[in-house]
Amino acid sequence: MRFALFMVVAFCPWQSAFAVSQYDTAVLADNPALYLRMSAPGTQRMERDRSGNSRHGKYFPQTATFSKTQLPNGEAATEFDGVNQYVEVSSASALSVRRGGALTLEAWIRPDVLNFPNDERDGYVHWAGKGESGQHEYVLRMYSKINSASRPNRISGYAFNPSGGLGSGSYFQDTVMAGQWMHVVVVISTRTRPGTIKIYKNGVLRQTTSLDQFHVVPRAGNAPLRIGTRDFGSFFKGAIGKFAVYAHPLTQAQIQNHFNKM
Repeated sequence: MRFALFMVVAFCPWQSAFAVSQYDTAVLADNPALYLRMSAPGTQRMERDRSGNSRHGKYFPQTATFSKTQLPNGEAATEFDGVNQYVEVSSASALSVRRGGALTLEAWIRPDVLNFPNDERDGYVHWAGKGESGQHEYVLRMYSKINSASRPNRISGYAFNPSGGLGSGSYFQDTVMAGQWMHVVVVISTRTRPGTIKIYKNGVLRQTTSLDQFHVVPRAGNAPLRIGTRDFGSFFKGAIGKFAVYAHPLTQAQIQNHFNKM
């Protein structure tokens, strides 16, 4: 009697092979807790977490069409319409600043306007962040060119107490051109008291600020991490690519290496 042996292979689009660029290799070598290449959604409406931690990002609105564009090295990035489009990643301890720990946030951003159509308060938008009422943690922010705070196109990173209020932050404020790519990295560290927040532009450290600027003691919360917005008070109009989070501080050399690989 003969028996036929059949092998059934389940295929998942997320598990398909992807071309690893020099930039991807540099990021993955530094052990990210989350790495979304931001290559715009397919039919799954998801952005796979390339770190191997399965913290996949989900595109919203689910029925929206997200456009693709190109990073300086020719790879794909996602365009956000500045109205209601964003990516959401469920909360995880590795995406928060833990006591005595550190967190690095990294992305390439390309604002497509200088004055955002859906900004808030003093005239800024949150292009990424983790925080909601009573669960505030951190945010990446960019101001419109015209704003009530006299901060034309300032780009900044802030850390907050869970209750919110004033955050301790670092920034750079340079002349910005619509359609210009920038590499932005923010490092929040509480490894030594009172802690610091640093911001880098295109591989160069631009500012370091103590967290005791406003007596900030970061705490992990349950809010999701969002890209393109933080808590729907504003929306970024432009492109975002290669979004990574590390549960440790990247060094100057690592950040410079990532920038050079692009």
